[in-house]
Amino acid sequence: MTVQQVLLLLLLWMWLPHPCHTEMLFRRTPDLRPKSFGARALGNDGKAIHRQKRGWMWNQFFLLEEYTGSDYQYVGKLHSDQDKGDGSLKYILSGDGAGTLFIIDEKTGDIHATRRIDREEKAFYTLRAQAINRRTLRPVEPESEFVIKIHDINDNEPTFPEEVYTASVPEMSVVGTSVVQVTATDADDPSYGNSARIIYSILQGQPYFSVEPETGIIRTALPNMNRENREQYQVVIQAKDMGGQMGGLSGTTTVNITLTDVNDNPPRFPQSTIHLRIPESSPVGTAIGSVKATDADTGKNAEVEYRIIDGDGTDMFDIVTQKDTQEGIITVRKPLDYETRRLYTLKVEAENTHVDPRFYYLGPFKDTTIVKISVEDVDEPPVFSRSSYLFEVHEDIELGTIIGTVMARDPDSASSPIR
Repeated sequence: MTVQQVLLLLLLWMWLPHPCHTEMLFRRTPDLRPKSFGARALGNDGKAIHRQKRGWMWNQFFLLEEYTGSDYQYVGKLHSDQDKGDGSLKYILSGDGAGTLFIIDEKTGDIHATRRIDREEKAFYTLRAQAINRRTLRPVEPESEFVIKIHDINDNEPTFPEEVYTASVPEMSVVGTSVVQVTATDADDPSYGNSARIIYSILQGQPYFSVEPETGIIRTALPNMNRENREQYQVVIQAKDMGGQMGGLSGTTTVNITLTDVNDNPPRFPQSTIHLRIPESSPVGTAIGSVKATDADTGKNAEVEYRIIDGDGTDMFDIVTQKDTQEGIITVRKPLDYETRRLYTLKVEAENTHVDPRFYYLGPFKDTTIVKISVEDVDEPPVFSRSSYLFEVHEDIELGTIIGTVMARDPDSASSPIR
C-alpha cells in the first residue's frame, strides 16, 4: 500500500461519524431528568434544529473532615446552564446544615463549610439547591437534591472494648492452640483508605504466645508449657490502624492468661520406707497412722487411691483412702500379740484415679512405699493355767493340809514374779 493510499484512508476515517458516551454523576429529585440533552426537530427551512433543556451543573461534592485551615473550607460549586453571568440568578441552599454549617454564595453558587466536620458524627449531608430569577423570584430550575460526603482522615485510634481480658489454656497444649480472640474497633471509615484497617501485634508475652495479625487470635507459641513451672502470664496486644504502617494510630489491651491443670504428674511418696508403731492391745479398727503421696497437679488430677498390694501383714491390716486429705489411713484388721509377732511389713501403692491418656508416656501414674509396723509390748496381767479348778477334800482334814495347786504365768516376754 502506498503512502498516498494510507493518507486517503486516514482522511476517510476522520470524516466518518463515531459514537461517544459521556456520563455525569449527580442526584436529583425524582421528577427531574439528567443534565441537558438535545431534542431534535425540523425548522421552516427544513434544516434540523436543536433545543437544549435547562439543567444543573455541579461537581461531585466531597469534604475532608477535621479541616484546620483559617478560611472556610471550599466544598464545591453549583451552576445552572441558565446562568449568563449577569447576576440575574440567585442560588438558594436548603437541607442538612444549610445556612449554618454550609453557606452558598448566592451569586456564584460556591459552597463553603463554616467549621470543622467530624465524619464519625455524620458521614454525609443531604441538601437541596434551587436557582431563581433575582427580579421575579421565580425558579429557573426545579429544586434538585445532592449529597456532600465527608472524606475520612485517620483521626481515631483503634480501641478495645476491655482494658484487661482474662483467658485460660490447658498446660502442655500443642503449639498453635487458640487461647482467646481480642478485637479492636476503629471509628474511621472502613471503606475509604486504610484508616480503619487494623493489624494486631504482641508487645509483651513472647516467646510463649503469638497473635494473628489479621484476626487478633492469641495462640500458644511454645510446646510443653508446664503449669507447675509457671501458671500466670500477662500478654499485651497492640492494635494499629493504617494496616500497621508507620504513622498509624494504635491502642493496646492486656490479656491475663492462666495455664489450667492437666494430669501430667504421677503421685510420689516422699519416703521409700515408713515406720509406724502400735501397742499390741489396740482393738480392731484402730488407726495406726497414715501415708501420703504428693502430686504436683491439682483438683481431680491429684486424686489418688491407696491399697496394700504385698507384705506379710496383708491379713492383719487395712488401708482406707481419706478423700478430703488424700491420705491413706492404715487400720488394725485383726488382734495383735507382741509375743506372737513383733514386726509386720506392708507394700502400699498410691495410684491416680483420673489418668489422661495423652500423658501415658509420662507415667506410670502410681508409686509404692514400704510400711514397717512395729507391735509394742503392753504389761499384761497374769494368766491362770486353767479357767477353773476342782479340788476334793475329806472332812475333818487337818489344818495346813495341801488340797491342790493353782498356777498362773506372766504372758509378757519379761516375766515378772507372781504371787
